[in-house]
Amino acid sequence: MVVVGVDPHKHSHTAVAVDSNGRELGQITVGNTAAELIRLLEWAQRWPGSRRWAVEDCRHVAGSLLRALLGTGQAVVTVPPKLMARARASARTRGKSDPIDAPAVARAALREPDLPEAHLDEQALQIRLLLDHREDLVAERTRMINRLGWHLHDLEVALPRGQALNRITTLNRLREQIGRLAGGVRAEIAAELIERIITVTRRVGQLKRRIEAQVQPLVPHLLAIPGCGGLTAAKVLAETAGVDRFRSSAAFAMHAGTAPIPVWAGNRARFRLNRGGNRQFNAALHRIAVTQLRIHRPAQALVQRRTAAGNSKTEALRVLRRHLADVVYHRLRADTGSPGTCHPEAG
Repeated sequence: MVVVGVDPHKHSHTAVAVDSNGRELGQITVGNTAAELIRLLEWAQRWPGSRRWAVEDCRHVAGSLLRALLGTGQAVVTVPPKLMARARASARTRGKSDPIDAPAVARAALREPDLPEAHLDEQALQIRLLLDHREDLVAERTRMINRLGWHLHDLEVALPRGQALNRITTLNRLREQIGRLAGGVRAEIAAELIERIITVTRRVGQLKRRIEAQVQPLVPHLLAIPGCGGLTAAKVLAETAGVDRFRSSAAFAMHAGTAPIPVWAGNRARFRLNRGGNRQFNAALHRIAVTQLRIHRPAQALVQRRTAAGNSKTEALRVLRRHLADVVYHRLRADTGSPGTCHPEAG
């Protein structure tokens, strides 16, 4: 089998074909236009038979390439950058360049034959775009709130205790208060920041309601998990990008970065934090776990059992996240109507 590893970039993609032993067979660099992607596909046809594409998982620059490959029926896997970096570090070639990274991507795919297949999921893509846009606006609002806080401090405008600057009612009161001040340019800037924060806050709320409305009919079983709200379910759905591409719940947990990593040598078995996998997906599972520790008795009982057995609270929380990965996997399969789906209780 031939594996074509691709190192994608904004304006160009470098591809290197390797055989089943990782030996390089050919190399090409093409642009990011439709005509150049066709040239890439034609170049790969010189190796007929079984062919697999491995593309480094670069969130924003590999989209058009993946759509072109999947649209022509190619078998494609996405390789996490950490796997590629390890394959590059183990090679005899020193340094970092596109011709070095591309075969490292292909060799990482050879070493990890269970990587999930990529496929087109337009619903998940739309939800991910809306989530990314909302998160960008939230980050922008946070920066403006920080600047506004320093201006309010200099203007000696005290905030009521417990009142956040992302609440429109609080911002409206501040706007009226600053309007009565003779603060010159500083008061003018503060008033402008307040107007912009109000506008962004309203847009963030609109996006939240839109995302939740889109997610509700898609994953009702997932939303039934205690501690899984609309935005968290949307993040899980977007980062999963099709649960059927995972061969098992264990592969799903590996994708989520919740699979335990053994770190012992002797009689005491220990596991450490898995820093691999999709970190945004992992953060969504963490939010569910932390919420369940407050409101869900089975989760509280699980953590208590683990801590009583000698685990730290952090280690017990990792166990809970690993269990939640299984729960989320089966709930997503139930939402997609996959055969043979079971419904374990959220712990």
